[in-house]
Order: sequence, then C-alpha cells, then structure tokens
Amino acid sequence: MAMAAAILLAASMAVAPAASATAAAHSHRLGPLLADAVAELPVADERREGYVRTKFRHWIDEDRDSCSTRAEVLIDEAIDAPEVEAGCRLSGGRWYSYYDDQYVEGASGLDVDHLVPLAEAWDSGAYDWTPAQRQDYANDLREPWHLVAVTARSNRQKADQDPATWQPPFEPARCRYAAEWAAVKMRWSLSIDTAEQQALTELGAACPDQRLPETGDQV
Repeated sequence: MAMAAAILLAASMAVAPAASATAAAHSHRLGPLLADAVAELPVADERREGYVRTKFRHWIDEDRDSCSTRAEVLIDEAIDAPEVEAGCRLSGGRWYSYYDDQYVEGASGLDVDHLVPLAEAWDSGAYDWTPAQRQDYANDLREPWHLVAVTARSNRQKADQDPATWQPPFEPARCRYAAEWAAVKMRWSLSIDTAEQQALTELGAACPDQRLPETGDQV
C-alpha cells in the first residue's frame, strides 16, 4: 500500500479544482501539520461487534426545511447550483468529486460520503456513544469536510475502509484526504488502529507541508 514518497509529495503540492466556496475555505482554515496530528491520535484495536448501520440515524432534516442532510451537502458543494424544487428535489447542478477528479452533472450520480465511514467510527469508539451522539456524527454539517459529495463509484469502492486499504484513486487528493481523515478522528475523539497509524504516518512523511483543516472544539 505504501506509495513512493516523491509521488505523494507531488500530490501534496497539487491543487484540485475548487468545487465551491466551501472547498476554497480549506486553503486558509488550517490546523496542525498532518504528521503532528497523527502522532497525537490514540491507537487502539478496532471493535466491530454489535455494529449495524441503523444505529447511526442519518439524512435527517434537522432544520425542517424539507432538505435532508444529504441534500444540504449537495446544495453546499455544488459548483453550479441545482434548482431546488418542492420537497427539496434537486434538478440539474454540477459537482466536482475530489476523490477521483471527476465532474458530475446531476445529483443522481453522486453519493454523500461520511469521510470516516460509520462502521469505521463505530470500530474506533462510537460503539460507546449514545444514539443521539451517533445521529449527530452521521449528520454533522458543522465542518465542511465531514461529509463530502463524491462519485457513487468512488464511494462504493471505498466502502468502510480506512487509509491502510483505500485512498483516493486521484493521487493529488491523498494528502488532503489524510488530513481530513485525521481531523474527523481528532474532532470526535476516535482512535486509530496500528495499520491505519502506519498508513497515516507514511502520508504525513510524504506530505510534509499538509495541514489539517481548522476544527472547532472536540465533540
């Protein structure tokens, strides 16, 4: 899984097309260096026992405006805004999927990905959360990198894997992806396992200038 340092260093310097004002915010809202953040993450064995996806109630309509969390992400991340019709039905629109460097016309070709998947969150500490905490995690709109609109294909290839076994197929996206992964883990006080730690450490070394997006207080 290890990638040549030179390739990933080049990836860390690359700039993907800006998908929206939200994406552009990554350039000036910066946290600690990726390598430093990884070194601070707690390491623990994963625990999958008891996980079912329905323990994370998601795509709620928290503000009762007829738009679910999924629709809110799609509206926010659109390059060309879709028409929002009755019942928050989205028509038209254009998006950029940074995982695989693809532009997508129309929302039907997109998934909204939990950057750190629900199963991975469970394994890493969410098994001990209340149902309300798991709902908050599954619908977190407070940080723009927690949920991301990407091609359905890339999301389904990723499934519930962590960076030890899956990284974005578009190499220039990998440093950003690792930083956002670490930011989610830090913000939600989630652990990493040893294989995940090794992969993130390698990415931190290969992306020496990559910083995490700035986060609010830990949840």
